[in-house]
Amino acid sequence: MKIRGTRAASVSRQGLCAALLVASLTTAAVGATPHNAADGDPSPGNDSPQSRPHGTPNLTLPDLRPKPGATGKPGESALPSGGENSGIPATALAAYKNAEAIAKEKYPSCHIPWQLVAGIGKVESQHAAMGGRLNADGTTERQILGPRLTGGEFEKITDTDGGRWDGDKLYDRAVGPTQFIPSTWASFGADGNNDGVQDPNNIFDAAAATARYLCSGNRDLTRAADLDKAVLSYNNSREYVNAVLAWMRKYSDGQVGVMPDGPGLPPSPSGNAPSGTQPTPSYPSSPSSPPATPGGGSTTPHKPGGSTGNNGGSNKPAPEKPGGGGEKPGGGGTDKPTPPAPAPVTRLDRVSERKLEATAGEDFTAQPRVRALTGAGKAAPDGTRVRFEIIGSTEARFPGLTKEATVRAKADGTATAPTLHAGDWPGPFTVRATVVGRDVAPVDFDATVKNAPAPRADKLQRVGEGDLKAAPKATFTQKIQIKALGKDKPVSDTAITATVLDADGKPLTKAGPYFKDKDGKPTHTLALPKTDKDGLVTLPELFTDERTGTYTLRLATGDGTVLVLELTVAAPAPEKPEPSKPAGTPTPAQ
Repeated sequence: MKIRGTRAASVSRQGLCAALLVASLTTAAVGATPHNAADGDPSPGNDSPQSRPHGTPNLTLPDLRPKPGATGKPGESALPSGGENSGIPATALAAYKNAEAIAKEKYPSCHIPWQLVAGIGKVESQHAAMGGRLNADGTTERQILGPRLTGGEFEKITDTDGGRWDGDKLYDRAVGPTQFIPSTWASFGADGNNDGVQDPNNIFDAAAATARYLCSGNRDLTRAADLDKAVLSYNNSREYVNAVLAWMRKYSDGQVGVMPDGPGLPPSPSGNAPSGTQPTPSYPSSPSSPPATPGGGSTTPHKPGGSTGNNGGSNKPAPEKPGGGGEKPGGGGTDKPTPPAPAPVTRLDRVSERKLEATAGEDFTAQPRVRALTGAGKAAPDGTRVRFEIIGSTEARFPGLTKEATVRAKADGTATAPTLHAGDWPGPFTVRATVVGRDVAPVDFDATVKNAPAPRADKLQRVGEGDLKAAPKATFTQKIQIKALGKDKPVSDTAITATVLDADGKPLTKAGPYFKDKDGKPTHTLALPKTDKDGLVTLPELFTDERTGTYTLRLATGDGTVLVLELTVAAPAPEKPEPSKPAGTPTPAQ
């Protein structure tokens, strides 16, 4: 995050804090256990994208002096200004302690305390308070996004996630309670709540990933040098290190209170904080909180003791606010509160595999599937429509020969594209999923149509009928023609080998029927020309020698399809002599 040069609230105590931090680091180094490097992620170093200027952290330091007693004088019992409240929302505190527990198991030589992760969370987002209400599942009702990293006062980082996490397809933005750069999240993301998703917008996942990042490079954070390098790799600024470690020390001293998860800090319209407060990250352009209902009532979630909902558990209707809210416009007199509007969809997640393949002329067996989610990480409301669009040069189509198909998400937020027909044109294309009516980063699927394999002959049959017979030292006068079939259709370009065997199916050596090769020499095996467009091939002349008997003609393809025909070589039957005539028999008149 970019460190501003002027911080009146923090600079006033820099000297005191720096001295205390040096003492704390020295104490940590003295009490360090031997460094037992375990297998883990390689260290990103302090020149990684995460360490470069990518936003504006809250560098206000905690109050390290004893607090004045409550004497009744103005300001004595109040916390100093500048965000020095050391309380942590209950869900955030649970996430930090959960990250420590995960690290103990996965990175035992790291020895990372939850107070260090909490220090990062405090400086980066006020423990996710900059995103509004922190939900019990660890999500915020609004995404916490840093500025677009277009260069200038911040690092220039072009898009690395297709806008999946930050909603920006041109430039990256830091995301979530601990402000991860999307490319860093891709390498160090974690699933801290075991829901099967690594989501930088969820404080359980973000805290676990922060611990993983700080522990990378087999660091032992009980060592002062390793601790210093770890925090510098998160933000290469000495002011940042001072702020994070000051909060870590304060939390380690037990100066922490548990706060409810309620409303957090509201964003300013410009994305910059008002005078005297810390700047806050900016938010997506799409609305994140439900709109107001007619009559001035609000559809924001109910708070205990509030003036909406069931009035804190009473069956009486809520008291009417100025400007309406007791009745709906136009009369009717109902005392029922207007139900809250459904939360808007803020992202799409890919559920099925990214790559799709099919053979030309066939259907894709896999169907693109996505899940539409709200800012709180819950399933999209009923009626959410997801559009699947075919992009690129292809004959692939959805049912009805259309290039677009719109479906409604199920109760769990999933939407599945209709069956996709590949067409006859091989090549790649894209199937893109978007939410109808919402500016949400799309999800793309890479589809490929492969060439259909060459037809394979699964049957050979002889064309014509009748026994194949020949006399010795002659030829078989009947034309022998073979047809190759695949799924009962003619198959062209099929290579067939003809072999003459004896009656027992054994290869002939010298004697017996034979073909002639290209040099005119006798051969008992011959590769035939490939079948024509009708699947036909005609055998050349088949000669016989002086031997008689029964033989076998075996015809086979390279794929093992075989046809066997019987050959017979026999001497012709002798001609019968004409009967002799008695002497004196008159000859018929000529």
